[in-house]
Amino acid sequence: MLAVHRHLFRCGRTLFSAKLKNPILINGAIGKNLIARRAVIDSTSRLEVDSNVVPRVRKGVGIWFLSVAGATFVTVVFGGVTRLTRSGLSMVDWRFFKEFPPRNEEKWLEEFEMYKKYPEYQLANHGMTLEEFKKIWYMEYSHRSIARLTGLIGFLPFFYFWIRNELPVAIVLKALTLNSLILGQGFLGWYMVKSGLDHETAIKYSHPHVSHYRLAAHLGLALTVFSLSIRNGLHYLLKPDKVMVTGAHSFLRRSLVGISGLVFLTAVSGAFVAGLDAGLVYNSFPKMADRWFPSDYFAKFPFYRNFLENPSATQFNHRLLAELSVASALGVWLFTRKMILPPRAKLAIRCFAIVACTQLSLGVATLLLYVPKPLAALHQAGSLGLLSSVLWAVHETKLLRFVPK
Repeated sequence: MLAVHRHLFRCGRTLFSAKLKNPILINGAIGKNLIARRAVIDSTSRLEVDSNVVPRVRKGVGIWFLSVAGATFVTVVFGGVTRLTRSGLSMVDWRFFKEFPPRNEEKWLEEFEMYKKYPEYQLANHGMTLEEFKKIWYMEYSHRSIARLTGLIGFLPFFYFWIRNELPVAIVLKALTLNSLILGQGFLGWYMVKSGLDHETAIKYSHPHVSHYRLAAHLGLALTVFSLSIRNGLHYLLKPDKVMVTGAHSFLRRSLVGISGLVFLTAVSGAFVAGLDAGLVYNSFPKMADRWFPSDYFAKFPFYRNFLENPSATQFNHRLLAELSVASALGVWLFTRKMILPPRAKLAIRCFAIVACTQLSLGVATLLLYVPKPLAALHQAGSLGLLSSVLWAVHETKLLRFVPK
């Protein structure tokens, strides 16, 4: 019994001395010390598990994930151009492996006659020539082809690594999740297009209308694929920088995670603006006409419909979210100016602030110039650039948990 008491005394003395010597202690509490030690051990163990992957494979996996992110970027931007040019409803059916350009003039005429049966031709493009139809058809065909190429970039390297038995279970699960989302994105894209081919919907809106809810879901899923690809790619390509953690570092980490969600939500809200053509409602800034708050924000009944179905309300919501995102980016930059951070983390936060300000400028210019197609496409590309920059900053602050022993 005496031996047991001696053992407990030694453990208490060791714990007390660790409290005095451990550099990551905040406020000197033993409980917090234990929690901090556990976080460091858990993070280090995760790093050690990843380090078991062969460096060549680790680098290849990182490049593979970032390649999916790059292909997704091109797909989303090209999809925005397709919508801006009103080309998305030109292909009126979906054949996963059988979509090829018509081989001759007779086949083109058959494709054109199919298009004439649907609302877009009847209500918006009546009298369109065959040559004009070919232009919008090729635009939509290019978008679908780029989307399928993104799928191949996701699947083929996975099969290569899998056949060679070079991937641990953790990476296999990540890859299967990502590829499942890419596959679902294709089906969701067709589900979105179908809403624009519906005659009853076209009559309701007096013009062919793609459901802005489905458009937002389609963009949201694409942004999810993009975010996961960026996150995984950075994880396997960038080695961690080890620094001592303080309360300010923990607050920075939590703040950036929250801001990344805000940036994501802002980008998705842009889909509602595009789907309702809300960018053409109030073309002034910073006020909406002569008011800070639009007078027709609650024009629809019941009131909750306004948040997602009223063009004026969706534009105001998008503006507000964008301004909050920029203010948050600048706030984080100012907060970290005097903090001790690795150079790469400093650079990531600085890039995030610069891209945020640039994106806001693009949005304002797009609004004031009545949504010119090139500027609108550049604004959509900027939203992906902003999302990738904040994800990079989140990644760098995540690595701050690795503390030298």
